[in-house]
Amino acid sequence: MAKKLTRRRLLAGTAVLAGGGLVLSLIRNADDSPRLGADDDLEPNAYLQIRPGGDIILQVDKVEMGQGVMTGFVTLMAEELGARPDQITPLHAPVLSLFQTPSQLTAESNSMRSRWDTIRETGAAAREMLREAAAQRWDIPIDRVQLTGDATLVNAMTGESVTYGELASAAATLSVPRSPALTPPGQYRWIGGDVPRSDVPDKVTGRTVFGSDVRLPGMLTAIVVRPPRAGDSLLGFAADEAASMPGVHHVIEISAGVAVVADGFWQAQRAAARLRTEWQDGPLAGFTVAALQDEQRARIASNDGKRARDDGDVENALADTRDVIEAEYRTPFVAHATMETMNATVRLAPDCCEIWAPVQAPDLARQVACDLAGLRRDQVDVHTTFAGGGFGRRATMDFVVEAMQVALQVAAPVQLVWSREDDLRHDYYRSATMHQLSGGIDADGRITAWDHSLVAPEHASAILPLGLASLAPESWSRSFTDKLANFIGPLQVKLLGPYQARDGAVTLPYAAPNVRVTLHALNPLLPVGIWRSVANSYNAFVVESFIDELAHLAGADAADYRRRHLGGELRHLAVLDRLVDASGWGNAPAGRHQGMAIHACFDSVVGQVAEISLTAGRIRVHRVTCVVDCGIAINPDIVRAQLESGILFGLNAALHDEVDVLDGRVRQSNFHDYPMLRIADAPAIETHIIESSTHVGGIGEAGTPPIAPAVANAVFAATGRRLRELPLRLP
Repeated sequence: MAKKLTRRRLLAGTAVLAGGGLVLSLIRNADDSPRLGADDDLEPNAYLQIRPGGDIILQVDKVEMGQGVMTGFVTLMAEELGARPDQITPLHAPVLSLFQTPSQLTAESNSMRSRWDTIRETGAAAREMLREAAAQRWDIPIDRVQLTGDATLVNAMTGESVTYGELASAAATLSVPRSPALTPPGQYRWIGGDVPRSDVPDKVTGRTVFGSDVRLPGMLTAIVVRPPRAGDSLLGFAADEAASMPGVHHVIEISAGVAVVADGFWQAQRAAARLRTEWQDGPLAGFTVAALQDEQRARIASNDGKRARDDGDVENALADTRDVIEAEYRTPFVAHATMETMNATVRLAPDCCEIWAPVQAPDLARQVACDLAGLRRDQVDVHTTFAGGGFGRRATMDFVVEAMQVALQVAAPVQLVWSREDDLRHDYYRSATMHQLSGGIDADGRITAWDHSLVAPEHASAILPLGLASLAPESWSRSFTDKLANFIGPLQVKLLGPYQARDGAVTLPYAAPNVRVTLHALNPLLPVGIWRSVANSYNAFVVESFIDELAHLAGADAADYRRRHLGGELRHLAVLDRLVDASGWGNAPAGRHQGMAIHACFDSVVGQVAEISLTAGRIRVHRVTCVVDCGIAINPDIVRAQLESGILFGLNAALHDEVDVLDGRVRQSNFHDYPMLRIADAPAIETHIIESSTHVGGIGEAGTPPIAPAVANAVFAATGRRLRELPLRLP
């Protein structure tokens, strides 16, 4: 169970654990989802509506954050439906039980992996219903109805044609086939090709509506004056001066601080600067990262963590091995720093509520509204907008809570907007982690033992209350689901430790007879959450750096050493071989040095070689060669784009990202002290996709983990100095 547990399975498992075998299908039946189209629309299920006028609507139940999910869904639908991608209009889907599996969540690079079959089967079912309707119309056998590939069917006997729109009403009366035939790989028209992205034209012309672009009649804008540190409580505030400024309508207290509500953002921000507040120190007072590190070391020394993996006899193997390395690795708090800051717009009435927000889990946003406004789920509509980046941040609903709390006190639609300073100082950060490793090799250089102890936070206490409430029947009170969550959360930590920290540590690809991975749960007082690639972002840095340490101890080439220990990991080996060839491994230009890393996550294997130089202690990454086996590459152009995105995102974290905390206060405030890579600093990136028939893998997060260890290993090749802490800095 521990090895197979993921964040998504965790939510599904809560009901099973709590109810003594209660199955989610008994709680919520996906077949109860209402139709989204009109009665005469062809709708095999809520994912697809084909209208008599010819419009083909595809409901995308994952949020488009730049990762290309809309184009991916359109590609799969076009392949099976027998239409061109440009004939299909993708829309962000509403919250429906059909889309909740169990939560309507965009995360874990899971969009295409989880919908690969669903979308294709939906398209195939509609195609066969249309063919049957055409056969009845022409009174011919169905095998004489031919597809043209452009949403048109042809009578093979007469040459007569009919459009999907003309057949929609008749097809809507037919039974939905249960197991329609899918297009075999050798006959793909669109899958595997560079289908143009459906969202690009509107983004280029400015027509795309992101959350911060929402405008409603009579809408007001709210910003929140927040405490100097998370957890501080408001003692009081003086609002006279702020409230009297032009355009200001309200100054009100909410759970996060004091909200200033005005005609627009600038009026609210100017007034907020005049607001005088007094705060009571909270639990973070006195908190420092150094103190947290001391606590993390003590937690590892306590030896009371959970064994996530325990093969062989690590203790005796290390004792019997002459060549042993011991190392401590550390990663810092890092922010998400999405280009679009957090925002949500709420229009509230006594018996209904509408929310417009770029959220990764619209069903959780709906539950927030139900809890705060006392509404039923069918009284709340969540309109998911395009999102200017997510990286896990938009799965936390704090900004929706704030917008709802303001809307409950203001008789107008309200858009709550975070400033960049809010975004950096009040984030749900990737937590600082600590790792202690011991590794031994025999006389032939083979790994005899691998021992990895790590400290990371558990997220059950933060995820479960709202997640469980959104899954439970509406007849269950929130107080009951909270009690359930408060029981299950500690139980899961007791049984499994910090479950998300397994990713990238437990599934060690390198063969060793004795492997031990120990997880220690320690929640820092600073708010923490999910960050792009989750635990893979720090575990890949540790594992791929440490395997290089063992290779150096053995006097072996880093690529050869990996190949020697990958054993039956055929996908890893294929990536490694291609990477060595494509990067010119071992033949870096004069003055440059190479480092490599290979990491598997989200059903994809990614290898990267970083080519660097050093100037006055500054690390400059000139070139990154990337090889990926992501299974079936639905859209190679999007795969390449996402890998480039992941590399730059991870490289920024490797070289710059660090949230420093002093006396519990985050010191960074904007991009002047939390810098982003500039164009001049971006390396040349070459991406190679291995052709594969393996089930489609995730790609939006898989490119991020390998880049930090690849750069760190290149720095070692250049200097002989092993950098075991992020961000990478030369002493």
